[in-house]
Amino acid sequence: MIPDENLTKAVISLQVETSCKIVEKICPNPHAVRLTLEVGDMVRTSYRGPGQFVHIKCGEGRLLRRPISVCVCSEDEPSDLLSVVFEIRGAGTAWLAARREGESLDVLGLLGNGFTMSPEGRYLLVGGGIGVPPMYGCAFCGGQCDAILGFRDASHALLTEDFEEICTTVAIATEDGSLGKKGFVTGPAEALLTKNRYDGVLCCGPRPMLKAVSALAARYGVPCQVSLEERMACGVGACLGCAVSMADGSMKHVCKDGPIFNASEVDWNG
Repeated sequence: MIPDENLTKAVISLQVETSCKIVEKICPNPHAVRLTLEVGDMVRTSYRGPGQFVHIKCGEGRLLRRPISVCVCSEDEPSDLLSVVFEIRGAGTAWLAARREGESLDVLGLLGNGFTMSPEGRYLLVGGGIGVPPMYGCAFCGGQCDAILGFRDASHALLTEDFEEICTTVAIATEDGSLGKKGFVTGPAEALLTKNRYDGVLCCGPRPMLKAVSALAARYGVPCQVSLEERMACGVGACLGCAVSMADGSMKHVCKDGPIFNASEVDWNG
């Protein structure tokens, strides 16, 4: 049975369900799709910061929506604009990737919290794989940003030129060395943390990467925020399915309490 408080939040959140028209579709690499949507007043009414996500219905026969992090969004007239970037990883995202410009999607959002940033701050952005797109949104919100982007190989790289246009420094690492430096993001991250003073490290990607980067940031005394990813059903805190362990022994939910958390809050061994 759903607790009354969560039921109330679910009902309120469902009011932001919107029919959103696809106005642009591009493929930044052979494995990913970028969709730009007209989202009504969604940004004006529910934007809380970069790193939020939307919950997209992927076909009539699929009960569960797919949570996808927002790449960038903006207020506009007559309709706000929002872009998402995703990889095809199953039937739902395959259906979504097959949509065409002019078609509409059933979108719930904006959901979750966002990264906390100051326009005067200096930030180190660390993204891995499909965790790279929300870091691009962060680059628009912080004063001065350096970015480290990690990919499996050159064919999975995306948004690299976009980051280079707005970030002071961009370093790329691939596991096989086919683009940028061979290895993981922790090497370039430590090099920049040694060289520069940052107000924060912002990170999105696979959990092992988040754990490693958060430990690195702690060693250099820099506050770190991470975007956690968990399987979720409702996206609004009603089903309590996306629970994660916190360092203080409590449980929090990625969709309602996150997806952005201070790295020091997270139980990385849970």
